[in-house]
Amino acid sequence: MMMEQKRVVREHFFFYGHVQGVGFRYRAMQAARSCDVTGYVRNRGDGSVELEAEGTPRAIEEMLRLIERGRWISIDRIVRCTIPVEGSRSFEYRDEYW
Repeated sequence: MMMEQKRVVREHFFFYGHVQGVGFRYRAMQAARSCDVTGYVRNRGDGSVELEAEGTPRAIEEMLRLIERGRWISIDRIVRCTIPVEGSRSFEYRDEYW
């Protein structure tokens, strides 16, 4: 039996749609913490939400599935890219970026 590889990656996301004022950041924080993903989430001045997530690829995908199930959240588009791992230890809200 092979052990699952515990490769850690960090991804940077921008979520567009009905994503502010609907509990998106709270939902993201709960999803990230339940999936053992670290990083941050914050609103942006253009109405989008920015999120950085660090964890295994599987954990990040599960976090995204949980976020997308948010009751009032309506995501029209996600822009994502892989960035260097930072070794963050928690998932947090950050001040809004204007």
